[in-house]
Amino acid sequence: MAELPRLNGVIRALERGQTAMAAFTIAEIDSALAFSTSNYDAIVFEMEHNPWDARILRDCLQYMLNRRQIAESASIAPGVTPLVRIPPNGNEKNQWLAKQALDLGAYGIVWPHISTVEQAYNAVAACRYPRLKTAALSEPAGMRGDAPLAAARYWGLTQQEYYRKADVWPLNPQGEILVVLMVEDTQGIANLGDILKSVPGIGLILIGEGDLSQELGFPRQYEHPSVVEAMAQIVARCKECGVPVGHPHVDSNNVERILKEGYRFLMAAPTRSYAALDKCRQLAGR
Repeated sequence: MAELPRLNGVIRALERGQTAMAAFTIAEIDSALAFSTSNYDAIVFEMEHNPWDARILRDCLQYMLNRRQIAESASIAPGVTPLVRIPPNGNEKNQWLAKQALDLGAYGIVWPHISTVEQAYNAVAACRYPRLKTAALSEPAGMRGDAPLAAARYWGLTQQEYYRKADVWPLNPQGEILVVLMVEDTQGIANLGDILKSVPGIGLILIGEGDLSQELGFPRQYEHPSVVEAMAQIVARCKECGVPVGHPHVDSNNVERILKEGYRFLMAAPTRSYAALDKCRQLAGR
């Protein structure tokens, strides 16, 4: 059987050594339509601080499908890969939210407030199907329930093809599901080394500088030395462990600095223009 092409645009960019770029927006049809034909690698639907509505998420995913793009690319890979930031903090666990997003067809889950090895393990395990302990790549042990019909259809695969692809990358090199863990507090920073060394299947770390700056006593003062130093610790630890690190607040004013600091996943919340995206693509040679 011929190997299917890479479907997840963020994974594709990271495997090529490129910087991946994502739009960050609320789950609404107009946003899905607007970003479906953009040059972003991915769109992150924000459902942590906005209502969890599986029906509107389903509609957004469907409106991102572009028949002309599929025909012209001769590939079932989406032009812009949909990811979802779910509501619960890491200590709440709540695997069912990841399960529902994945069952609708999302290609990855962004988990807020991951601070311990146990929370990181739960996040990865919730995105995997169960398998025998004697099977290859059995850890983290999967907890995702089996209901692949809608997701397989959305991905354009048979159910058996979907099972082969619906695993976490890079633990499974053929996996298409990206697990993004947000480190947003000093506990997470202190435990980050153990998290990255102990939990396989983490696709990337995304810094939550808003909440981190709150805890440090300098809310949203992103240039404050204490905030900058804490973020630099996260970047350094991720580089040591070979795990990509992402920045959540990228615009045309800070993108050059962020690229120089070593971030490989840039998330922007564009409202009126794609200025940050355009400048980032230019600076990153894309």
